[in-house]
Amino acid sequence: MIILVVNAGSSSLKYQLIDMKNENVLAKGLCDRIGLPASLIKHKTFDGRSLEKEIEMPTHRDAIANLLKVLTNDEVGVIKSLDEITAVGHRVVHGGEKFFKSVIIDDEVMKTLEECAELAPLHNPPNITGIKACQQVLPNVKQVAVFDTAFHQTMPKKAYMYALPYEYYEKYKVRKYGFHGTSHKYVSERAALLLGKPIEELKIVTCHLGNGSSVAAVKGGKVVDTSMGFTPLDGLAMGTRCGSIDPAIVTFIMNKEGLTTEQMDTIMNKKSGMLAVSGVSSDFRDLDDAVEQGNERAALALDIFAYQVKKTIGAYACAMGGLDAVVFTAGIGENNSKIRKMICEGLEFLGISIEDEKNLKRGEEIDVSKEGAKVRVLVIPTNEELAIAKETQKLIG
Repeated sequence: MIILVVNAGSSSLKYQLIDMKNENVLAKGLCDRIGLPASLIKHKTFDGRSLEKEIEMPTHRDAIANLLKVLTNDEVGVIKSLDEITAVGHRVVHGGEKFFKSVIIDDEVMKTLEECAELAPLHNPPNITGIKACQQVLPNVKQVAVFDTAFHQTMPKKAYMYALPYEYYEKYKVRKYGFHGTSHKYVSERAALLLGKPIEELKIVTCHLGNGSSVAAVKGGKVVDTSMGFTPLDGLAMGTRCGSIDPAIVTFIMNKEGLTTEQMDTIMNKKSGMLAVSGVSSDFRDLDDAVEQGNERAALALDIFAYQVKKTIGAYACAMGGLDAVVFTAGIGENNSKIRKMICEGLEFLGISIEDEKNLKRGEEIDVSKEGAKVRVLVIPTNEELAIAKETQKLIG
């Protein structure tokens, strides 16, 4: 079974073609600047062949058509015919309360996805556009939607409800949803496999740390709480997002500065977080370099980030009534040994203790715990594309 995984953004479309017989990535790439001048496609194959070419792509349908041509191309193609593609798995950011699991897409599903679009206005519309484009170009191939929010739908009501007038939940579904669910699910299941125990017996905190970051409490394979909320703005301070703040700050600053709601939203989502505190960058590599040069604000930004993750791990150990493992994943979690150490320091009372030499490893699957540590600390590179492909395979059969 060969599955095409598609992640459509507003002006881009990332893809991977995966052979599920051995879970090998046959090819992967990016259609960039869709609908803009100088649009291009970047494509790499499993055996090292590559293509980077400017191609006019006014719409997502054009992008899908061009990537399919590349997949069957004589020089950089990896399949002989489009008939070899069994199904397409789509990343969809928000499934609201409608979708607790991945689904095969039909007309009713598309209608519901349109209804959920207002909950994720920046993400869901391009996801929907990508699905429609694939339906047009591959009309006889089954399409599957895999939701970032689905894995978190096991949260109890006490964890996802806000103490706002109840009518806002009834009318507008204002509640915590959580995000990065595909990643949290993949690494928690992988952690259970590495620990050699059924996931139903484990209490795991998964830390997806990147430019966007979230933490999840996974008890018995089900999420009981997660740090992102109604939107991905909630929770940890991130690259450019402020994370959880006193909500009164929002109206206070708007009144003082005479800001519109759109301007305030931009400040919280794109001008805050590590970028705002450090005054240097939202990129943790730049922050590390700045700290080495004695930049105190960059050091403060890293301290804030590590402190917030540390607090969340402790809170989730409490929520689950114990802790068996902590998993670090995504760009920062997989590659930044300094941040991992800062987070784990002070958590010895929970049974967390890491080996400095092991912790220096980057981007590979490894247990960095000290010998005999009660709680295992694992670094597991996430693979959301493979997780989407597996969900698609499971549904298609």
